[in-house]
Amino acid sequence: MQQNPRAGREGDVLAVVSQSGPTVSFFDAASDRFLGAVDVPAEPHELCFDPTSRLLWCTTAYHSGYYHANSGRRTEVTVIDPDTRRVVEVVDLAPEHGPHGLALDTARHRLYVSVEGSDDRPGGVVVLDTETRRPVGRIDTDAPGPHWFAVDPAGRTGYATNKEAPFVSVVDLDSGALTAKVEVPGSEGLAVSADGAYVYVASPYAMFSPSAAGERPTPGIRVIEARTATVVDLLPTDDVVLPVHLTSTGKLLAGELHMEADPESQLGRQAAGRLTVFHADTRKRLGEVGVGSGPLTITSSPDGRIAYVACVVSSTVDLVDLETLEILTRLDIAKRGEPGAHGLAYIPRPA
Repeated sequence: MQQNPRAGREGDVLAVVSQSGPTVSFFDAASDRFLGAVDVPAEPHELCFDPTSRLLWCTTAYHSGYYHANSGRRTEVTVIDPDTRRVVEVVDLAPEHGPHGLALDTARHRLYVSVEGSDDRPGGVVVLDTETRRPVGRIDTDAPGPHWFAVDPAGRTGYATNKEAPFVSVVDLDSGALTAKVEVPGSEGLAVSADGAYVYVASPYAMFSPSAAGERPTPGIRVIEARTATVVDLLPTDDVVLPVHLTSTGKLLAGELHMEADPESQLGRQAAGRLTVFHADTRKRLGEVGVGSGPLTITSSPDGRIAYVACVVSSTVDLVDLETLEILTRLDIAKRGEPGAHGLAYIPRPA
């Protein structure tokens, strides 16, 4: 008999961003019960949980809208206590703006935040000290819009995906220097293997406008070998991928968008999306399951049994049993407009 995938999760919490909320909502991981929400500055994007300080970090990228269609870029990162569900501090990164991706190095007490470029400097990564909660450095990525950022397990190398720039930026985190550019046709989400040997990158990037129709590179996940900083494989998908996530059990998860160009909408016409599962080591496709519209962020439980897929258009989070590839439940995330559900973080109960 299969074990209940929710067993043993009592006290664990799932945090979910509503971009138009603008809120961070909290759900009991064992029962899916809504626990409450915290108001945050508009418009929140991604989440990152620091288990050392038990604090939740949330980026706020724009005053309204989204990448390439916004009313101006914001400069804040919000710090939240997930246990008391209150805002601890709002850290202003100005003059840096458009903070989005988050990557944590607990050993060195560093949080890396991707920020967009401006006329006088390229996009880059701001380095925050998680103890003082203040910036201590900046690393240029030589691209205007680094969006997602990931760090290898050793905490020595970082990877920034760039929507329009035709490369992934590789940076040395000790020297703070750009060391390589890996050629890809634009990129979205990414994940680094547990041994740091490979980086899995969603590419090409998602273009929603009617003018984007036509000949495009094969969508899927480009596999980058870290040692040589080159693409060594392509895991093809049916549709363009935005989020990529690697579970503790070695399953590689990709969120596919199913969309059509729509002259009346910047986001295109969004249908139900798809969660596609690969084995990271063998790179074989294990299966797929339908999810809500516009899958944008994926995380998983620490044991790798459950995937959580936030879908920004339907403003839902699908809970997927990764052993059976069946939907366990769907959480509806409150929103006040478009878009909806975005960043995710799984928060284990206090020790």
